[in-house]
Amino acid sequence: MSEAPAQTSESRRVAAIDCGTNSIRLLVADVVDGVLTDVVREMTVVRLGEGVDRTGEFSAAALQRTFAAVDRYGQLIREHGVAARDIRFVATSASRDVQNRDEFVAGVSARLSSEDHQVVPEVIPGGEEAELSFAGAAATLAAELEDRRVLVVDLGGGSTEFVLGTITRDDSGRLTAQAGPALSTDMGCVRFTERHLHSDPPSDQEISAARAEIQEFLQQVGREVPLEQTEAVVGVAGTVTTVTAHALGLESFCPSRIDSAELSIDDVRDASLSLLHAARDERAQLGFMHPGRVDVIGSGALIWMTVLEHINQVTNGYVTVAVASEHDILDGIALSVGKGER
Repeated sequence: MSEAPAQTSESRRVAAIDCGTNSIRLLVADVVDGVLTDVVREMTVVRLGEGVDRTGEFSAAALQRTFAAVDRYGQLIREHGVAARDIRFVATSASRDVQNRDEFVAGVSARLSSEDHQVVPEVIPGGEEAELSFAGAAATLAAELEDRRVLVVDLGGGSTEFVLGTITRDDSGRLTAQAGPALSTDMGCVRFTERHLHSDPPSDQEISAARAEIQEFLQQVGREVPLEQTEAVVGVAGTVTTVTAHALGLESFCPSRIDSAELSIDDVRDASLSLLHAARDERAQLGFMHPGRVDVIGSGALIWMTVLEHINQVTNGYVTVAVASEHDILDGIALSVGKGER
């Protein structure tokens, strides 16, 4: 492992960890004037939320997988010179639902804390999750989306967050993102696979049941978030980027091709249906497909497709495309540490 590069007096090196239902991710970055420069960006599929929808608690195996990843991330954080006080660990959907949360929190804290600072995982509410996702996505797309009502959709393993906000210039001329109405829903690719899509490939009846529940959730979202005001849609997280890779015809996962890619809703629908109706063995052969997404990408693709069709409908056909972003809640967490907002 190479030595960490020296920091300037104006920079702050931070570590952000996003622990979701399907994966746990690490970002070590330098923050200068609200801008992130990546040092390390890692993702590990641990399926922490496996079975949570049914049992209401983390399994011993899921905790073991997650703690092993945290051990490795802790080593990377120390190697790159991040102080414990500059670590923020955020846990989302699955961690909100479980009865044995204390075991999870204690295990993570023991692995990341130092003698002079205790790192306590934050099990954040869905609204804050949505705001962090908006901040992370907007940070790199601000110029393209200036003065537009932007809906950021963070499609995860156990939940999907919707936040409608704006990107404007402040008095100094700097672009700033302002999150507005937001809602977190209990639909995600892991949760819906376990709940609905049991066959390989899924049956028409299973797909219909899942789609009906997605539409129910979207009606709920519409009562809290004025989706009809949407002028642009940005999708973040692994399901969206994987569907985008398929729509682009990529032979391997290429973040630089995926980030900021704009696709028509028709292209998203075609790619989503292809993934949804494919058998698991067929999905596994796709060069861009992470092994940890093979069994859940069908339900994730169905959610993303249905969301975009709904947005197109409620905006009377105004929204016809969606932008994919590789930057999301993980970037938002890192920015919050760098700005001292935690």
